[in-house]
Amino acid sequence: MSFTRPETFTTRPTLQGTFGMSATTHWLATGTAQAVLERGGNAFDAATAAAFVLHVVEPHLNGPGGDMTGVFSTAEEPEKPVVLMGQGPAPAGATVQHFHSEGLELVPGSGALAAAVPGAVDAWLLLLRDHGTWELAEVLDFAIRYARDGHPVLARVCSTITTVAGLFREHWPTSADLWMPEGRIPEEGELVRNPALARTLQKLVQAGAGLGEAFAAAPAHTREDRIDAARREWSEGFVARAVAESVRKPHRHSSGADHRGVMTMADMAGFRASYEDAATLEFRGHTIAKTGAWGQGPALLQTLTVLAGFDDDRLDPSTELGAHTILEAQKLALADREAYYGDADVPLDYLLSEEYAASRRELIAENASHEFRPGSVPGREPYVPTLRTEYVPAVAGVGEPTLAEPGVAANGETRGDTCHIDVVDRWGNMVSATPSGGWLQSSPAIPELGFCLGTRLQMTWLEPGTPSTLTPGKRPRTTLTPTLVLRDGVAVSALGSPGGDQQDQWQLLYLLRTIVGGYSPQQAIDAPAFHTTSMPGSFWPRTWEPGGAVVEDRLGADVIAGLERRGHRITRAGDWTLGRLSAVVRDPATGVLQAAANPRGAQGYAAGR
Repeated sequence: MSFTRPETFTTRPTLQGTFGMSATTHWLATGTAQAVLERGGNAFDAATAAAFVLHVVEPHLNGPGGDMTGVFSTAEEPEKPVVLMGQGPAPAGATVQHFHSEGLELVPGSGALAAAVPGAVDAWLLLLRDHGTWELAEVLDFAIRYARDGHPVLARVCSTITTVAGLFREHWPTSADLWMPEGRIPEEGELVRNPALARTLQKLVQAGAGLGEAFAAAPAHTREDRIDAARREWSEGFVARAVAESVRKPHRHSSGADHRGVMTMADMAGFRASYEDAATLEFRGHTIAKTGAWGQGPALLQTLTVLAGFDDDRLDPSTELGAHTILEAQKLALADREAYYGDADVPLDYLLSEEYAASRRELIAENASHEFRPGSVPGREPYVPTLRTEYVPAVAGVGEPTLAEPGVAANGETRGDTCHIDVVDRWGNMVSATPSGGWLQSSPAIPELGFCLGTRLQMTWLEPGTPSTLTPGKRPRTTLTPTLVLRDGVAVSALGSPGGDQQDQWQLLYLLRTIVGGYSPQQAIDAPAFHTTSMPGSFWPRTWEPGGAVVEDRLGADVIAGLERRGHRITRAGDWTLGRLSAVVRDPATGVLQAAANPRGAQGYAAGR
């Protein structure tokens, strides 16, 4: 039995070319990446330039004070997927005891107390140093100009500012000054500027000329030395000092109370981005590469181990049987994510073994499960979090984001939206990266820097004995989860998506449709999407909906009705609402490159030649 034909859905053609392909979540970032490729830069130059532009033009989704993870391969070693680790750890002062002393039982969803050490900037500079070819000044020039001279503001930036305008006016005056100049919310398409951020980036460039504050030195003589000088200026110079000073002032958090942050200059100086081996899985002749289990990426691999034991007709997301099977497999993997994943000793080899997958596969019945069912690992006790179906915050009248897609509440709590970048160049370098955090609604803006800190610590627990208990020096279990796909030992595709807990769920549908169903990249992205909410959310307030499933109406009335008969608690999200996928593809035999992006929300863009 073959998959439902993609021709039955509204689709666009996949872009093709041989020069270079890029896909991101903003048109200016995509254009930046393409401009770098056109001017002779490689995929790593292009991705880094685009990432800094995303900090400027999508401040509601990411910022320099946030984090990122990437998976890439080089033209010299196309068979070797490498993880770029840009997830900062908890500061030294971020202890469970301190949070309890502040009257907290959950890490807040907004406010500087929830900030991990910023990791994105150092990670991008590390990638540029080791695998790029351009000077830092050339790479940052795009972002500096958009921040200094202005760019047309997105409607979603305006709506986010509108949502948190009361918070800004009453409690975060520095954010009001930055994002509501003269007390007014900008209108869609209006030219907006961030001169403070432009100056911050320019100072990083100047550090390579020996003009930085972090150390006294003569001008650097090599490109690599100049980039390292910028990295030291970020972690030890004016940025670190401004961050440490800014968090000392108490300010409103999503808890409804005022707290101080705990970030110090020592915390900033102690972090360096790094490279790691990817976690991988073989599936239907392809190797899927993800981050380690300090992120949620291996949950996608676990889902594939369970699905690998079914015939192809049970893997079609467009049928009732396929959608049901996929949702149930995802619940099992995500339960294990909560039970075992974290910056700890995770028994990943066992969780990805065929023996374990077979035992989990047997749990998938004809009807939907409403239980939280982590598996049994020899010598381990699975952690079962408090299963809340609702959580009443201390602030009355706080709105809840919808389940259809990530959103923002009036207190700044943001449930999981972010950015994504995929780039492949003519030589075969390929990178998939998901920058996030530090969005404008995270915490009060730092005036002299033009950005704020993130809230990634909200993904840790304040209970002892969990695999992701808040611990100084440990990374929170991030939801950022880019993907690299290899075939016959060579990287052939990079893909990813914004969307918090939904990121890997939407990517799974893409992988099944392209690898098993034979869809083109654009057909797979355009096809109807769905995801489960039947697991504790990674974002404050950490609630779940037993048996919950969110579906696009385009999945079809018959399929949706069938899922409801099987016991799934369905939330209809509309026709084109779920998924923010983008992807780039390279055929090693012909050198032909492809790129695809999501039409939903007019957020995704692909370009190439």
